[in-house]
Amino acid sequence: MKLRQSITGWLFMIPFLIVVLAFLIAPLGYALYLSTQADTLVGGQEFVGFENYKFSLTDPIFLEGVKRVFIFGLIQIPIMLFLSTVGALVIDVVNTRLSRTFRLIAFMPYAVPGVVAALMWGFLYSESFGPFVGIVESLGAKDFNFFSLKVFIYSVSNIITWAWTGYNMIIIYSALQGLSREVYEAAIVDGATQIQIAIRVKLPAIKNAILLTTIFAIIGTMQIFTEPRILARYTNAVSNGYTPNIYSFNLAFAQSQFNYAAAVSFTLAIVVFVVTAIVLALTRRKGRVE
Repeated sequence: MKLRQSITGWLFMIPFLIVVLAFLIAPLGYALYLSTQADTLVGGQEFVGFENYKFSLTDPIFLEGVKRVFIFGLIQIPIMLFLSTVGALVIDVVNTRLSRTFRLIAFMPYAVPGVVAALMWGFLYSESFGPFVGIVESLGAKDFNFFSLKVFIYSVSNIITWAWTGYNMIIIYSALQGLSREVYEAAIVDGATQIQIAIRVKLPAIKNAILLTTIFAIIGTMQIFTEPRILARYTNAVSNGYTPNIYSFNLAFAQSQFNYAAAVSFTLAIVVFVVTAIVLALTRRKGRVE
C-alpha cells in the first residue's frame, strides 16, 4: 500500500517535473555552458572558464546599468512599500464593501501585462496626446518632457509603482488578516488609537510579510526590462546598457554575443543574490538586537 501511494504521488509529480526540467533547468544549464565558452577565429568555441565573468565585473556598461537600477531601487522601493503598507493598514480597519472594491481596484494594475502597461503610459506621457504634460505645465513647468534624460527614470518608476503597489498591498493585507483580533481589542481597551495600534502592534507583527515584499521588490528592480525597452522608441535616454537585462538582451540578439550575454545574466543573478543576502542579514541582525 505504501509503495502504491508513493508511485501514485510520483505519477502526479511527473508532468510538473517534466515542465520544470524542459523550461527551467535545461535552459539554465545550457546558458551556464554558454557562459563558459568563447568564439574562436575559425568559427568554433573553446572553454574559457570564468573569463567572461571576470570581464563582466569590469565591464563599464554592465556596471553602469547595475548602478542605475540600484539607485532606482533606493528611490522606488521605499515609496512603493510605504504606499502598499498604508493601503493595507487602511483597508484592514475599514472593513466594508468599499474596502473590498478598493482591494480589487488596487490589484487590477498587476493584472495588466507589462507591455500593455508600458504602451498605455507611453500614450499618457506623450507631449501630443497625453494629459499629464499639460497638467505639469499648468503647475509652472515649461517644456516638460517625461521622456527626457533626467526625468525618464522617474517616469519608469511611476509605472512600476502603479503596477506593483496593489500586489504588495494584498500580501501585507493577508498577513494582517492572520493576526489575532484580541490583541487589537486589548489595545483599544487600554486607550490606544488606530494609529498607535498600527505602528506599535500591527507593523511589528507583519514585519516578515514586509520583508518578503522587500525581497520581491529588490529582485524585480534588478531585473527591469519591459518598461524601458518598450518606451525606448519614444526617448534617447534608453541606451544599449540602460539596465543589465537590456544589456544582456542587446548582446545576445543585436550583437550575437551569446556567450558573454549568458555570463552577464548569471553575473546579474549573483548580484541579486548578494544584495538579497545582505538585506536578510541586516534584518535578522536588527531583529536579534531588538
